Amino acid sequence: MATGTARTQGRRRRDKTLDRARDEAARKRRRVRVAGLVLDPMSEGEVVDHVIASLKCGEGGHLVTPNVDIGWAVARDPEARELVENADLAVADGMPLVWAADLLGTPVPGRVTGADLIWSLSEAAAFYRYPVYLLGGPQGAARQAAARLLERHPRLDVVGADAPPPGFETTEEGYAKVKEDLLAAAPRVVFVGLGFPKQDRLIARLRQDMPATWFVGCGAAIAFAAGTARRAPMWMRRSGLEWLFRLINEPGRLARRYLLHDLPFALKLLTICLLRRLFS
Repeated sequence: MATGTARTQGRRRRDKTLDRARDEAARKRRRVRVAGLVLDPMSEGEVVDHVIASLKCGEGGHLVTPNVDIGWAVARDPEARELVENADLAVADGMPLVWAADLLGTPVPGRVTGADLIWSLSEAAAFYRYPVYLLGGPQGAARQAAARLLERHPRLDVVGADAPPPGFETTEEGYAKVKEDLLAAAPRVVFVGLGFPKQDRLIARLRQDMPATWFVGCGAAIAFAAGTARRAPMWMRRSGLEWLFRLINEPGRLARRYLLHDLPFALKLLTICLLRRLFS
């Protein structure tokens, strides 16, 4: 009897593995390419479901949310391109990428941002009791973000909240300290808010030692969740003007990036996509 039960359980596990492999193959076939970026055409809810399904199977991954700034970097830096290409999930965080995909005839469901995923993934993690870790943001922001997430989701298990000192990744000692803290905490979901490509280089290294953990490169999401940085009103996010709101609030830090790099890149991208649509 016990042998029969074990065989049944083994078949079920194999069936689940096969179903998972088929789903992964189907997802990769649906991927679209915009501005040199490979994107998964998934909604926020689909991303959350995908991550949770992976965690249930004991699998981890790397989630990247490309925006125009990342698109600009990928167009110029082969290493940045490789980081995005090697990610397990890549979803459009940036309305120009959503518009460009639509113009190319390969639409994506909409914008999926790290600033939103930190809430929705934490809600799912709280429900399924998967421990989470917050890494990055300004000093003190990770702990503030953890407190606010716990206010909304009291069942959430936050096993760590840390902002490593600037330049930690340039020394083996700095990297080893971050890795040791993570391994000791044993989270299943880690939000890494260090900015692209720094956060994604770190994730690529950490994944080797934590294959069952999902790492989410979330940029400023920890600061937003903490309340130390303000998000744009919803109408500005939906109309593709969140960059303008951030520029007004942080002109010294963002003026060069947005005005000299991102805005010209976005205009060029949309013009090329429009011409392809008109003359294809």
